[in-house]
Amino acid sequence: MKKVNLTTQIIVMTVLGIIFGALFGQSLSFLDVIGKIFLRLIQMSIVILIMGQIIEAVGNLNPRGLGKIGLKTFGLFISSSLIAAIIGITAGVAFNPGSGVDTSLLDVSGEAIETVSTGSIPELILDFFPTNIFSSMTEGSIVQVIVFSLIFGIALSFVKTEQEDNLILEWVKQFNAVILKMIGLIMKTAPIGIFAIIASTISKMGLSIILPMGKYLAVYGFATILYLVVWFAITSIYLRVSIIKLSKNMLQMSLMALTTTSSAITLPTALNDSKEKLGVSDRIAKLVLPLGMSLNSNGSSMHMAITIVTIAQIYGVTYGMSDFVYIVILSTMASLANAVVPGAGLVSLTIVIPSMGLPIESIALFAGVDWFVGMLRTILNVDSDTTTALIVAKSENELDYDIFNR
Repeated sequence: MKKVNLTTQIIVMTVLGIIFGALFGQSLSFLDVIGKIFLRLIQMSIVILIMGQIIEAVGNLNPRGLGKIGLKTFGLFISSSLIAAIIGITAGVAFNPGSGVDTSLLDVSGEAIETVSTGSIPELILDFFPTNIFSSMTEGSIVQVIVFSLIFGIALSFVKTEQEDNLILEWVKQFNAVILKMIGLIMKTAPIGIFAIIASTISKMGLSIILPMGKYLAVYGFATILYLVVWFAITSIYLRVSIIKLSKNMLQMSLMALTTTSSAITLPTALNDSKEKLGVSDRIAKLVLPLGMSLNSNGSSMHMAITIVTIAQIYGVTYGMSDFVYIVILSTMASLANAVVPGAGLVSLTIVIPSMGLPIESIALFAGVDWFVGMLRTILNVDSDTTTALIVAKSENELDYDIFNR
C-alpha cells in the first residue's frame, strides 16, 4: 500500500479539523494544549536551526575563490529578496486578505495581543546588532541571531582556508544534520498538531476565521506574477533581450519548479537549461545556482512578508512604516535560513510570526494551503536564481547570445 505523504496528511487533517471544530464547538477546547505542544516542539529548535544553517552555508564558501563574482551574486540575492518582500507587503496592504473576520471573537483567552513597536529607523538599524548573542538567542531576536551567524560564517570560511585541519565546520554540519532530523521527526506529528489547532480554533472563533485563506492565496498568486514580471523586466533590460524570449527559454525549469515544489529536484534542470538554452557559462552556472539554492529564497521572503501582513489584519494589528521596513528586512534575512525540511513553509513562519508579536497558533490556519503556497514559493526561488546567473554571466562577459537566441 502506497504511503500517504506528509502534505496530503496535513491537508486531510486540516479539513477534518474544520469539520470537527464546526460540529462539536467548545467541547474540543481541550485540543488546544495538544496543538500548543506541537508548536513548542518546533519553536524550541528554531534559533539553533537558523544559526546552524547560515553558519554552514556561509562557512562552506571559499572567500578567496569567490571574489568579485561572489559579491555580485550575494548582492543580487539580497536585492531580489528585498524586492520580493516589498511586493508581498504592498499586495497584502493593498488587497487586505486578512479582512472579513469578526475580531471580537479573536481574543478568546482574554490576553491582549502584544504588538511590537520598532521605533525610529535609526533605532531599527541599531537593533539589528546584538550586544550579547546569548541574550539574543534567549529573547528570540531573530535578526540579531542571523547577523551574528553571518559574521561567524564569514570568519569560519577564512579560518577554513588558513587551517585545513579545522574541524568546526564539520562539527556544525553534523550538528545541523541532527537538528534537521529532529525537526523531521517532529514534523511527522504535524497532521495531529495541525488538526488539534484548527479544530480548537474553529470551535472558539467560528468558520469566519478561514475566510481570509482564499483571498490570501489569490493575493499571493497576484504578487508572485507581479514579482516575476518586474524581475524579468529588469533582467531583460540589463541583458538587452526580449522578455518573451527570456520567459520562453525558462519555461521548462519554471514548470518543473511549479509541479515538484522543490528547488533541489529542479536544480539539475535549471543547470542544464541555463547552459543549453540561456547561454550561461558552465563556471557561472555551477557557482550561482547551487549557491542560490542554499542562500537565495525570494519565494520564502515574499511568503513570510505577506503572511505576517495577513495575520496582522486578521487580529486587527496595525503597523507603521518603520514596522513594514522591519518586516521586509526580517523576511529577507530569515529567508537565508530557509531549511530544506518537511513543512519548511510552516517552520519558516515560526521564525517570523512571534518576532512581530503575533500569536504563533495562527500559522496553523495556513497549513491547509501550504502545498499551493509551496508551488508559488518554489517558482520564485528557481527563477530568481537563474536570472541572477544570467545577470552575473552578462557582467563577466560569459553569456553566449547565440545560444540564448537559438
